[in-house]
Amino acid sequence: MSLHNYIEIHPEVQYAIDHHQAVVALESTIISHGMPYPKNLETALSVEETVRKEGAVPATIALINGKFKIGLTTEEIKFLAQEGTKVIKASRRDLPVILSQKKTGATTVAATMIGARLAGIPVFATGGIGGVHRNAQQTFDISADLFELSRTNVAVVCAGIKSILDIGLTLEVLETYGVPVWGYQTNELPAFYTRESGFSVDYRMNTPEEIAAALKAKWETIIEGGVVIANPVPEKFSLNKEIMSRAIEKALIEHDKKGIKGKESTPFLLAKIKELTQGESLVSNIELVLNNARLAAQIARAYLK
Repeated sequence: MSLHNYIEIHPEVQYAIDHHQAVVALESTIISHGMPYPKNLETALSVEETVRKEGAVPATIALINGKFKIGLTTEEIKFLAQEGTKVIKASRRDLPVILSQKKTGATTVAATMIGARLAGIPVFATGGIGGVHRNAQQTFDISADLFELSRTNVAVVCAGIKSILDIGLTLEVLETYGVPVWGYQTNELPAFYTRESGFSVDYRMNTPEEIAAALKAKWETIIEGGVVIANPVPEKFSLNKEIMSRAIEKALIEHDKKGIKGKESTPFLLAKIKELTQGESLVSNIELVLNNARLAAQIARAYLK
């Protein structure tokens, strides 16, 4: 069986790839599991429009009818938004069954990276990456995103590591895997909703062109694996670090009481934090995703030059 049996690239995306035009990969878990309807639909379409305004072609990725769909129609995005958590949250380990049984899956960061690599798309925009969960010393709950970053040549533009995670341990794992963490116009690693984390990035990058040149140097010298490009949420939408810390602690206490584990952890925590912040975290989440899409398109254009 050839790869052609498992991948379907939207004509617009295929044209852009064939004609050396910038393309930005986008995940679909944020549509099905990251936000409530209809805000998830509005955000997904706004992210695609943001990529277009920056001169690139958006390629939202999902698993539909036994194929990696690289670039979705508006109707497909609407379907994922309306179905919500009924759609399988698909990471690396889920792909063979979803593809062979022709199920529908919304791709996580890890699965989106795989789809982007298959299609030859080097730049991917998301909200924040997964990582080492708090108390992982007992639970061993570590996101597959980190392993994927160690092996798949895709640059992930994000607002840093989700603040619900153990940021310090996540950075240690990324260092062990040899995954670079670059800050866009910042020396400090952003923590999703906030611009501060108390941790440093490996290197500061001040322009999309600088990032693109470093990506070229990495991959052309056959240094395999991805890169985390940490792009702080715009200051206007950055939430207070202390307020967020208290909300996260409360959410984690309820999470532990309910015994929630595995892939259900992050959606539960994000929803609970939204409730505790009276919706402010959702506004911040949307704005940081749009900001990442903007930068990803600029990097994709610079990479092609």
